[in-house]
Amino acid sequence: MKSAGLLRIGFKLLVNDRAKFSALLVGLTFAVFLMVQMTAMFAGILSRAYSTVTNIGAEIWIMDPAVTNATSSIPVPDYLLDAVRSIDGIRYAVPIFIGGAQVRLADGTFQPVSVVGLDDASLFGRPQLEQGRIEDIYADNAFFVVKDSEFRKLGSPKVGTSFELNDHRGVILGIAKVTSSGLYGVPTLYTTYSRAKEYIPTTRFTISYVLAKPTSAAAIAHIKSEVAKLGYVAHTSDEFEDEITEFLVYRTGVGTNILLMTVISFLVGLSISGQTFYSFILENIEKFGALKAIGAKSRQLIRMILFMAAFSALTGYGLGIGLVTLMISIARARIDNYAATITYWNLALAFAMVVVIAAISSYLGVRRVLKIEPFDIFRG
Repeated sequence: MKSAGLLRIGFKLLVNDRAKFSALLVGLTFAVFLMVQMTAMFAGILSRAYSTVTNIGAEIWIMDPAVTNATSSIPVPDYLLDAVRSIDGIRYAVPIFIGGAQVRLADGTFQPVSVVGLDDASLFGRPQLEQGRIEDIYADNAFFVVKDSEFRKLGSPKVGTSFELNDHRGVILGIAKVTSSGLYGVPTLYTTYSRAKEYIPTTRFTISYVLAKPTSAAAIAHIKSEVAKLGYVAHTSDEFEDEITEFLVYRTGVGTNILLMTVISFLVGLSISGQTFYSFILENIEKFGALKAIGAKSRQLIRMILFMAAFSALTGYGLGIGLVTLMISIARARIDNYAATITYWNLALAFAMVVVIAAISSYLGVRRVLKIEPFDIFRG
């Protein structure tokens, strides 16, 4: 008996039993939806957790060894900047200030903000402006505001809007955009380094990070070694992002909770699809016995069952991906700070889990079909 004919028969057996096929697809679709939704939320949280690193764009970040998060910096002494600039392999190094503050808006309400103070001479890490000129940052009391999902919390300010920060007057002279919004739900203001440390109360040291550019990629190892001798650490941007990711995954409850929900989604899909597929095999056991009696070999029946399981799994996978994509698109259009984002590893993880579900489901069916004897079927 030809394999193509058996696959055609298996396809008709599967789709003609609409109740079982629908239940199978619902279980798989729901499992894929939950798995991708959970991991997409995690991917969105991670991308926003290191948004500061992404937006600033420095190649090397020099910091205190205890730092685990870009927004929770530990100030370093001023002499570190001079020491870094003297290291062979450093093209240039600049300070940056990253800190939190409370601003008082025109209506009297207070709003927490994140303030980024750029190096006065170079303005390294400056954002792209939608309104205003970069030179305006040197004007009296000048600040740029980032127009992101938190922009409305400042009353959707326009150029010329004023506010109060620690008894100092501030004026919005530019509206900027950045690659990635922040995670912690506060608006972001940019100003100069000198103004940031003047307006915001600080500790004895005021440099949050030293940002450096190496003369070449080969010089990075030497720079790290020299910085380590000073008692500090130097990370590339990728390494700093990995450090932040590790902190969120292993030292907070975020990674554990997401992993738990993903495992639960996998078990839900496995239980529903496995039980439904096995029930489908049992209901059609006579048909498999008849195929065996007219000459179908065991390997052909195995191929037939694998095809049925794979077809169901891939269909459920496609429906699940489509459903979660639709939901995330709607949510991101209606909720400004919605963080979920679908990445290739989200899709690959869900696909791998669907393959496992299909493999276990087909294994249960194959075991049952291989045990049947044509004589028993016809005798019944």
